[in-house]
Amino acid sequence: MNEDMAQLFFKYGAMNSGKTIEILKVAHNYEEQNKPVVLMTSGIDTRDGVGVVSSRIGLKREAIPIFETTDVFEVIQQMEHPPYCVLIDEAQFLTKGHVLAFTRIVDELNIPVMAFGLKNDFRNELFEGSKYLLLYADKIEEMKTICWFCHKKAMMNLHYIDGTPVYEGDQVQIGGNEAYYPVCRKHYFHPLMITEGD
Repeated sequence: MNEDMAQLFFKYGAMNSGKTIEILKVAHNYEEQNKPVVLMTSGIDTRDGVGVVSSRIGLKREAIPIFETTDVFEVIQQMEHPPYCVLIDEAQFLTKGHVLAFTRIVDELNIPVMAFGLKNDFRNELFEGSKYLLLYADKIEEMKTICWFCHKKAMMNLHYIDGTPVYEGDQVQIGGNEAYYPVCRKHYFHPLMITEGD
């Protein structure tokens, strides 16, 4: 592999910005050229079972789950045939240690790593994984989507419980459309009511 090629990429976006579709598309593009990839995802996200990369439009793939104790560098280093690329979904749930291990995969094993995830949680704080990806990634790209309530760009994730916006609580609360909405800054601070059927 070309020494100059391997980089750590972080692609972030609010909910519904197509991160998982993009990761599956990248995997497909590599594999179409007979270049195997490794898919990994957080073991925290169990919506479709542990170790499943699943998009809202119904596409799914098996992936290696990453738990707090997973040595991701060791996992990749010990593979008989090194992958052409490592793709990570739900990268916001990574720890600092995981992110540093992914930098080693890029720098020492010369394998590109592409991480996809949310930047900020519903309290508008950085996730640990996102914080360190922002610090250590060679390339950072925002994946855009529009606010649930208007035409502006969504920058934040608004959490609703029973139709009421919530700004406090545990950072990790797994949910999909029923609980989280991509919103612009204005509607993060001044949300509209969510009614059944929205």
